Amino acid sequence: MYALVERLYPLCRSITGDGVRATLEIVGELLPLTVHEVPTGTQVLDWTIPQEWNIRDAYVADADGRRVVDFAASSLHVLGYSVPVHRTMPLAELRAHLHTLPEHPSWVPYRTSYYQPAWGFCLAQETLDALPDGDYEVRIDSTLADGHLTYAEHVIPGQVADEVIVSCHVCHPSLANDNLAGIAVATYLARALAEGNPYYTYRFVFAPGTIGAITWLARNADHVDKVRHGLVLACAGDAGQLTYKRSRRGDAEIDQVLRHVLAASGRPHRVTEFTPYGYDERQYCSPGFDLGVGSLSRTPYAGYPEYHTSADDLGFVSPAAMADTLAVCREAFAVLDRNRRYVNLSPYGEPQLGRRGLYDALGGRSDAKQAQMAMLWVLSLADGEHGLLDVAERSGLAFDTVAAAADALCGAGLIKA
Repeated sequence: MYALVERLYPLCRSITGDGVRATLEIVGELLPLTVHEVPTGTQVLDWTIPQEWNIRDAYVADADGRRVVDFAASSLHVLGYSVPVHRTMPLAELRAHLHTLPEHPSWVPYRTSYYQPAWGFCLAQETLDALPDGDYEVRIDSTLADGHLTYAEHVIPGQVADEVIVSCHVCHPSLANDNLAGIAVATYLARALAEGNPYYTYRFVFAPGTIGAITWLARNADHVDKVRHGLVLACAGDAGQLTYKRSRRGDAEIDQVLRHVLAASGRPHRVTEFTPYGYDERQYCSPGFDLGVGSLSRTPYAGYPEYHTSADDLGFVSPAAMADTLAVCREAFAVLDRNRRYVNLSPYGEPQLGRRGLYDALGGRSDAKQAQMAMLWVLSLADGEHGLLDVAERSGLAFDTVAAAADALCGAGLIKA
C-alpha cells in the first residue's frame, strides 16, 4: 500500500482531467476497473459536469528568469482549476493571487477554485517573504475545455445481489493521507475480499470528491435500492487513532458493525455522530437516498494541522497505519457478511441439543461452555428481528463464537436465515 501511495503521490489530480485517468490506470494494474467518462454539460442531480481541466506547466519567475514558484516541484503550487495566464506584473499586483499559510511558514497550502474562474499560486510564506519587489513573469499553461469527468468501479460478485459500497475520492493532488492512503486501502481491501466468497456483492467506487459521488448516484438512481451498506475511506494512513463517523441514520447496520469491531479490538478509537460536512458519506446519506453509509478514517478531515498542506507528504503516512486501517475494514466486513437474522424452527421450549449431537460436537473444546451458551442465545433471539451481532452484544460473547453457533444450529435444522 505504501508503494502505491509513493507512486501516485507526484501526479496532479483534480475533479477532472488526465491526472485522474493516470491515477486510475495505476490502480487498474492492481485491480480490474470499469472506467466511466461523463461528458461536460451532463446534468447530474442539481449539478452539471464542468469543463475538464488539464495543466502542463506553471511558474512564477523573477527578473533573472529563476522560477521562484514552480509547478514542476509540486502540483500543490498551482491553485486547482486555474485558468491559463501568461503575464508580467509587479509583486504588489501578484500578491492578490498568492496563497500561503502564515501560521506554518514552511508549508504550501492546497487551494482550488473549481466553479469560479480564477488563477493563482500556492507557496510557503517564507518563500513569499523572501521575494523582492519588482516584476515577475507569471505563466499557467492550462486548459479548460469540454471533456469528461472520470470515475471507476470494481465489483466483487457475492452470493447475493445486495451490495456494499466502498468509496474513496481520487481528486486531490500530492496529499498522501487525504486521498492516497484511502485509495491504497480500498485497493488492497478489494484484493483481499476477492480471495474469499463474500456474501454481499462489493462495489468499489473511485471517484472525484463531491461531484464524483453525485455523478455516481445520478447515474445509478435505479440501482441504489440494492445498496444495503457502505463505507467511505479517507485519511487512512496517519498516526492518529481510528475514527468512525456514523451514517445519517445513526443506527444503520454498518454503524453497529464498526462500533462493535472497534470496541472488541481494543484499539484506541472514536465513534462520532454524522454531520453534513466531510467526505462523500454526505452524498450517499442525503435524504433522498438515505443509504446506510458511514466513514472510516484515522484523524478526521481538518483534524490535523497538516491537512490540505504540503506537510501531508509521504512522511506523514506509514505502512503500519494503513495496515491497521485495512485490518479493521477486513474485520468489519467479515462481521457484516455473517450478520444475518435467523428464525427458530423449534421455538416452543428449548430444543434438545444433545440428541442432535450438538453437545457432543463441543467435546474437548476449551470454550465448550461459551459455545453452548452461544447456541442458547442464538435460539432465544432467532426471531427474525435480531441479527447475530445483536446476539453477541446482548450476550457478551464474541461474534465469531455466536456465528459458529448459528452455523451449527443451521446445520442441525433448528434455525434458518
